[in-house]
Amino acid sequence: MAPSSNTHTHPAPITSVLHFANRQWRVRRPRPFVLVIEGEVGQEDPEPSDYLHEQLLLPEWREAFYQLVDTTGLVVCLNVHTQHPSYRDVRGRSSKGRLSQGEYYHHDGCTGPVKPRLVEIRCPIQPQTRGVATAVAPHHDVVKAMVQVLPAELADTPALAGQDMSLATIGQMDDAALDQLQGMITRTVRKKLNAEGARAYFRQVDAAAHAYFEPWALGESRFIANANSGVTLQHRRAYQAPHTGGVANGHLVKRWTNEELLLPGQVVNQALIAALCSEEGDEAEGLEGCYLQAH
Repeated sequence: MAPSSNTHTHPAPITSVLHFANRQWRVRRPRPFVLVIEGEVGQEDPEPSDYLHEQLLLPEWREAFYQLVDTTGLVVCLNVHTQHPSYRDVRGRSSKGRLSQGEYYHHDGCTGPVKPRLVEIRCPIQPQTRGVATAVAPHHDVVKAMVQVLPAELADTPALAGQDMSLATIGQMDDAALDQLQGMITRTVRKKLNAEGARAYFRQVDAAAHAYFEPWALGESRFIANANSGVTLQHRRAYQAPHTGGVANGHLVKRWTNEELLLPGQVVNQALIAALCSEEGDEAEGLEGCYLQAH
């Protein structure tokens, strides 16, 4: 599927003003579940700065910012330049012949009893731009889309033929039931389609779910609601053209901000972080990775 096939007709986003942290911010809403912070009012063409840590994530505003992510789904901060030490490189790489775990829609921490409240993925300011998209969409919308575009021959396989996959039923499912059905569909797609067939399928899912997959801007941070009391989203590494390899590409970094950017006196739960990091390597040969399980 050509990249243009994922284009949706949305009203042109109108820049408005968000009052937060005793400041005014220029924002827009390209999707109902997305809030893009472009910068501070009155500083329309500033040099990149670390307004993320110096203002939005100050201890007195941090929980309010997290709640903004909880209720929105995806909060994007543009034009941020930071050297904060808490970020680490995103792990996992894709091959031409096999999808990496990160190419399937997933929550971070999907196998453990405790999932990060949100995941922050960041494109640092660097010489090379980022050419691979990160698709983000609400969990219910993703599973509905996976069913809607599922080829009939896959829906008729023994693993799925007995499942109630009506959109009305999916609309009533809780997160655990959604995970169960999603894991079954993902395993079926993985087993029945070759790598580029699976990538083409997930591009159709991106389109049907109206996923946010805008190109990465240098200096951009995306805060994705991962496991919280509000909107729950999923994300994936999304190749919008056949993956041929050998193309220079900017790198991403990430952190679980709520669990790793701590207030004075708090201590990082190292066992939790180690468990979460263990999920992020490439899929082990002969084993089903966490994103393929009914997690």
